[in-house]
Amino acid sequence: MSIDYGIKGRKALITGGTHGIGLAIADALAGQGCHVAICSRSQDRRETAKQRLMSCGVDVLTIAMDVLEPAGVERVTEEIDRAWGGVDILINNVGGGGRWGSDNIEETPLSVWQEVYQKNAGAAAAFVRWAIPGMRRAKWGRVVAVASIYGKQGGGRPWFTAAKAAQIAAMKSLAMTPYLARDGITFNTVAPGSIMIPDTGWAAERDRDPAAFHARVEREYPLGRLGTPEEVAAVVLFLCSRQASLVNGACVTIDGGESAAF
Repeated sequence: MSIDYGIKGRKALITGGTHGIGLAIADALAGQGCHVAICSRSQDRRETAKQRLMSCGVDVLTIAMDVLEPAGVERVTEEIDRAWGGVDILINNVGGGGRWGSDNIEETPLSVWQEVYQKNAGAAAAFVRWAIPGMRRAKWGRVVAVASIYGKQGGGRPWFTAAKAAQIAAMKSLAMTPYLARDGITFNTVAPGSIMIPDTGWAAERDRDPAAFHARVEREYPLGRLGTPEEVAAVVLFLCSRQASLVNGACVTIDGGESAAF
């Protein structure tokens, strides 16, 4: 028997929702009858994702966006306001930058720190600020940030770790704000570990030296494999559901036991 998550007819924005984890989340929400808006820089990915999501019989908005452009966020929010008047669910998925810069900190310019922060925490803050008034009027809302295990522990390149930690901290603080919680809005974070996504760094590393990659996976990953976008999406779907009404301020690790943090 399928589970009814109580979000049929809701409207959701998944930033960066045309590929990988974002597209898997869009699939999961659309599969529950949720209307979805997705945004990314790639027109080809937007069109491919739109056709895929429309097969669920829901409304689909696709919007061009580069979060590093000053008008990027504003373009998305204005188009959604015109079409829907706001959203019930916000998934701050757009981000990345974990492989930007260099292992040599001094050789990495300050602009990398700034751009990675904006791509992750800065964009998320702008979208949350836009979404809250409509959610308050509706007396219901779900906000989920897609962070990383490196937002919960040391490791990784410091600009990425700092940006993801900022996302987690902001979501926790929003969740502890009484007037938002009492208007039925929850704020949660998921912290994925290593997820295998086509056309990303992990896929390139595997293809470059399959033997070394598989040896590393066997050595470092308790499950003996990386995660999938669908496994992350399943947790996000629950956090967006009516059943998750008491889950507020949580940061859920989704890594198969990979990380050292509690």
